[in-house]
Order: sequence, then C-alpha cells, then structure tokens
Amino acid sequence: MSDAHDGALPTPPSVTVVGVQFDANGGVHQYDAGTLPLRIGDRVLVQVARGTGMGTVAAAPHAIDARIAGGLPRVVKKADYRELARDDANLRRANEARRICGHRIRERGMPMKLLKTESTFDASKMVFYFFSEERIDFRELVRDLAQTLHTRIEMKQIGHRDETKLIGGMGPCGRELCCSSWLKEFSPVSVKMAKEQGLSLNPSKLAGMCGRLKCCLRYEYDTYLELGRALPAVGKAVQSTKGDGVVVRQHVLKQTVLIRRTEDGVDVEAQLEDLVERKAE
Repeated sequence: MSDAHDGALPTPPSVTVVGVQFDANGGVHQYDAGTLPLRIGDRVLVQVARGTGMGTVAAAPHAIDARIAGGLPRVVKKADYRELARDDANLRRANEARRICGHRIRERGMPMKLLKTESTFDASKMVFYFFSEERIDFRELVRDLAQTLHTRIEMKQIGHRDETKLIGGMGPCGRELCCSSWLKEFSPVSVKMAKEQGLSLNPSKLAGMCGRLKCCLRYEYDTYLELGRALPAVGKAVQSTKGDGVVVRQHVLKQTVLIRRTEDGVDVEAQLEDLVERKAE
C-alpha cells in the first residue's frame, strides 16, 4: 500500500518572530526571535541600524515562512538587570539633557519648542525632538550641546500631529487621544471624509488637538461609502410610493433618502423598499 503522503509538497521552513516596540506610542516592528522563549511585555535587546537597541515585546511569538523572514533583524537577548539598569540611566541622562537643551534654547531666544529627548542604548547619541513653525538654524546649538554632553547630537523637527502624539491629552470624546494611546501611524484625512459622513464642515468641530483634521474622521469612512452605494445619489430623480421627486439628502446609516416631491415641493423620507426605481448598480 502506498504512503498517503507520497507526492505531498514539503512544509517550508519557518522562523519565529516577535513584534518589538521602542516607544509606547510607536510602531511595532518584526524581529527574528530565534529560539528565545519570549512573552509580551519582555524587555529585549535587538539589532538596530547602528548597534543595539532596547525595546519591548508587543506582539507574541509566531511562526512565519523563513523565505518571508529573510533579512529580518534579530533579537539579541532578553534584557537582564544590568541592561535594565543601563536603560534607566539613559532615561535619567536624557532628562538632564532635555533640561540643558531647554535652557540653551531660551538663552538664544530660538523659536522652537523642545518636546522630547532620547538617548541611544549605547549612549553614543542624544536625539532631541522639537516643533517649530519655521526652519531653524540649530548648528550653534548642536555644537554647544555636543561639548556639554560629550556625545553626538541629532535634532529632529516634527509636525503638528507628531507634537500632539508626544504630548498626549484628552479628546472631545472624553477619551485619551488616539494618536497617543494606540494609533501607530498617521493616515491621510480629508474634508471629503467629513462630507461623506454628513458632518458639519465647521473647522472648530473637525479639528483635533493638533489643529489638523481629526484622525477619527476616517474610521467609519469606508463603511459610509459602502452603505452609500445602495442609495440613489443626491440630485437623482426617483419614483417612490410616497411620491416622485428628486433626492435632496441621504441618511446613510438609516438607509433612507429625503425626496422633494415634484407635485408639491414637500420633503418626504423614503426607505429603499419605498423606491420604485433605485440607483443603478
């Protein structure tokens, strides 16, 4: 009797990967975990562009095809008490560097807002994140900081959305801002998304804490588009059991339309089943 598995394709080799996060509000990056027994919340040392960095396991270990995982950076090891102590020291050093930098900025009267300071794990570089409405010549400031802190200095100018993400706060919904609590990446948001959802185009109501359009405007946008496809468009002439006329408004969530009757100019609300002629598919 022949083997039932004869002719079966061999199972491709797999690699165990984990998701690692370097910042509480940052993205999750895939790393080759090798044979390390890791869990969510573990602090780990990983390969970064220049040397080693420390992050937190944010996505549990899972296997993926080795061909897809080819080239992924590796988790070096699970952090021990010495690396954790070093990370704490880097945090204290970064806080002191932020205090010094803030003082230098005020001394020079530079039009920039210092938001955050980070130290690389090996303490070879200090990164300063700042916001400014204009282009800043910070070369003299960098030289001053390098001489004072005895390390390489990098200044990163960020925009309104990133500023709010770093600072955090409460939104008008009463909850912590999406960008500073769970949103990992910013997606484009447009006024068209507000129009499709029938929202008031009042700028003060559409703007978030950052002064830009609220990120949440796009959360239900695709659903509104999908539901709207079943309804006749505004301006379309329709026939209905409640009278013939022209669609003047869609109620997407209710799946109804407001029809202005030709015979008397009265607006009547009609459900899809009331329509004799629906929007062409």
